[in-house]
Amino acid sequence: MPARNFLLLMMLLTLVGCSSTTFIYNRLDFILPWYLDDYVDLNNDQDAFLDEQLAPFLAWHRMEELPRYLEILDDIDATLDREMTAADIEAIALEIERAWFRIEERGLDWLLALGGELSDEQVREFLGALWKKQEKYEKKYLKRSDAEYREDSYDSLVDNLQDYLGKLDKSQKQVLDEASAQLLRSDAIWLRERGDWLRRLEIFMQREPGWQERLREALATRSDTVSEDYVQLYEHNLQVIYTALAQVFNSRTEKQDDRLRGRLSGLRKDLETLIEQGREKGLAPAA
Repeated sequence: MPARNFLLLMMLLTLVGCSSTTFIYNRLDFILPWYLDDYVDLNNDQDAFLDEQLAPFLAWHRMEELPRYLEILDDIDATLDREMTAADIEAIALEIERAWFRIEERGLDWLLALGGELSDEQVREFLGALWKKQEKYEKKYLKRSDAEYREDSYDSLVDNLQDYLGKLDKSQKQVLDEASAQLLRSDAIWLRERGDWLRRLEIFMQREPGWQERLREALATRSDTVSEDYVQLYEHNLQVIYTALAQVFNSRTEKQDDRLRGRLSGLRKDLETLIEQGREKGLAPAA
C-alpha cells in the first residue's frame, strides 16, 4: 500500500500498550499458530512441529531484535529534540523496514519447514485462503471513488497520528488533507502485483524438489520483479507522507510532545522488560 514504511513505523509504536505489551509479546508462541489457523488447519503433529520450529525464532527475536528496537527509539528521540525533516522520517522508516525484512527472512525458516509438512489438501486450503483475501481486498478497495480513496487516506493519517499525539489542531489536519490530495492512487496496481505474486506462489507450492530454496530466492529478489510504475508511485507517495509527518511533528504542541514522549518511554520500558525476562529465562538465539 502507498504508506508501507509509515505503517511499519506505526506498527512499532503500536506495541505500546502499558502492561499489555509484555503480556501479548510473551504469548507470541500462542498467537502465531492461531494466526496461521486463518489460512490452514494444522493437526496435532503439525502443531507440535510448529512449536519446535518457533522456539529458536522467538528466542532470536527477543535477544537480538528487541535491543535493536531500542536503538531505533534512540534515533527517534534524537529527532524530537530538533527540527525534523522528511529525510529524518525516511531514515527511521528505513530502519524499521530493515527490521521487518530481518523478521521475514528469519521467519522463513519455520514457515518453509512447516510448508514441507503440509498435505496437498492443506496446501490447496492455504492458497485458497490467500485468494479469498485477494478477492476481499479487491471488493473493499477497488470500488472506491477517487474522492473516497483520498478520504480514506486522510482518515488513516489522522487516526494514526492522533494515537500518539492526541487530538490534532486545524492546521495539522490541513497539512494531512493537502498530503492526501497529492497521493497517487495505488490500490489497483498493488492488487495487481499481489495477484502476480500469488500466481508465482502457486507454482512454488507444487513443492517440486528444491522448492524451498527457489521460494526463498524469489522472496529475496521480489523487489526486482515489481513494475517500474509501481516503484515510482510508491516512492512518490512515501515522500508525500514523510514531508507531511515532519510538518505535523514540528508543529506539535507541548501537550502533544508530552504524549508522544510518554508513549515512546512506555515502549522503551516494555522492551527493556522483555529483554530482561529473556535473560532470566536463559534464552539464547540459535546459531
